[in-house]
Amino acid sequence: MAVTPQTNTTLAAIAKALRDRDHFVICGHVSPDGDCLGSQLALAAALRQMGKKCVCVLAREEEPPRDLAFLPGFDGLMPAAAYKGPCEVFVAVDVPTTERVGDAARLQAAADLTVTVDHHAVPTVMSALSYTDPDAASTTMLIWELAAALGAERDRIVATCCYTGLMTDTGRFQYQNADAAAFAAAAEMVAAGAEPAAISRHIYQSRSLASILLEGRNVDHMALAADGTAALSWLSLADFAECGACKADAEPMVDVLRAIDGVEVACMLREQSGGEIRGSLRAKGDADVAAIARAFGGGGHTAAAGFTFCGTLAEAVSALAERLGIEEPCLPAEASL
Repeated sequence: MAVTPQTNTTLAAIAKALRDRDHFVICGHVSPDGDCLGSQLALAAALRQMGKKCVCVLAREEEPPRDLAFLPGFDGLMPAAAYKGPCEVFVAVDVPTTERVGDAARLQAAADLTVTVDHHAVPTVMSALSYTDPDAASTTMLIWELAAALGAERDRIVATCCYTGLMTDTGRFQYQNADAAAFAAAAEMVAAGAEPAAISRHIYQSRSLASILLEGRNVDHMALAADGTAALSWLSLADFAECGACKADAEPMVDVLRAIDGVEVACMLREQSGGEIRGSLRAKGDADVAAIARAFGGGGHTAAAGFTFCGTLAEAVSALAERLGIEEPCLPAEASL
């Protein structure tokens, strides 16, 4: 593994600093996923074993993904804006910049010590102690190591949270980042009590009927590049309303596009209230979707990235179609009149 030039410490040094403190606020990024929440809850569980007081906060006042509700500690998550308690140490996990911790930025600013553990490489540092390893398949792999450095027992709870992050960030061990180190870490987590079949059932085999209906809309709106190597689709607020769906129901949609034979880059656009469009990108082969995300103010990994587009859904579809070389995108009805 190769840490970034911005890394200024080691996991061992972070563990020593955490052992000397008592009150922790642990936060991830806005729109948290399995790696984000898994990292937060695993670290909190490890610290609580040592008698530490921890609270895991959400960067925004938004509903966390319900398919992750099985994670130990999920019910204790609270919006950062609602937290009024002490913050001796602010730990940012799976998030590289202060902008991405949303409402928790005030807690970070007030903390006596700030720490970052992450695998997203960026050219800046947001914490006094920063450890970023972009070669790690998930941030939970680093939290798994950190728990050992803390001297905590890596029990079933820690293992379940860490395995969930690793499984989701490798796309069920299908993405390019599913390397030997990822499988070795997964084996350790399973040996410690993580149950792959049960975790997979919660996340991938418990889709709502609304999600299946939404998938039909996703396919209806899909457009391909002339050579078939890029796929683009979108979901409007009307699609969600008519299908009775919520944000979590859209999570599988980008992977539906990615699964098409010949598609190397897939992009899924989701309309949000407030005039924002959330974009999710996935890649196969050597394509670098993080470069596309950065062009629209986002970021991520080579094989999986995201961004937020400020504008209408039609504008987002047109912009991404041009970037992906899709000459005839399926535009929202109001844009095609």
